[in-house]
Amino acid sequence: MSNYLVAMEAAWLVRDVEDIDDAIGVAVSSAGKRLNQKNKEYVEVEVGVTGCPACGEPFDSAYIAANTALVGLLLEINIFNADGEEHAARIAKSEVGGALRDVPLEVIEVIETEPDDE
Repeated sequence: MSNYLVAMEAAWLVRDVEDIDDAIGVAVSSAGKRLNQKNKEYVEVEVGVTGCPACGEPFDSAYIAANTALVGLLLEINIFNADGEEHAARIAKSEVGGALRDVPLEVIEVIETEPDDE
């Protein structure tokens, strides 16, 4: 059994905002609050990045139209004692998805980590 770091992308909708920075702040705060309410404080939440289709430069994954923002969040969670990458991904989606109901999640990366020496 191995340990893994699983990174997921979440699509977070924020209503009644006019500024990208406000939308990002509300999305990160709301996601963190919902995770904390379900005792999932160990899930890291930050804004995701998207590559510019023209130049390739990364920028924050957030878009506003009609005072409604779609913010791409990056969620990272450590999974311990999983049977493999696929098993770790399923565990991560179950853990985070249970706290963030109705939020689309997609696993974007699974990295095997070194076991902690005791």
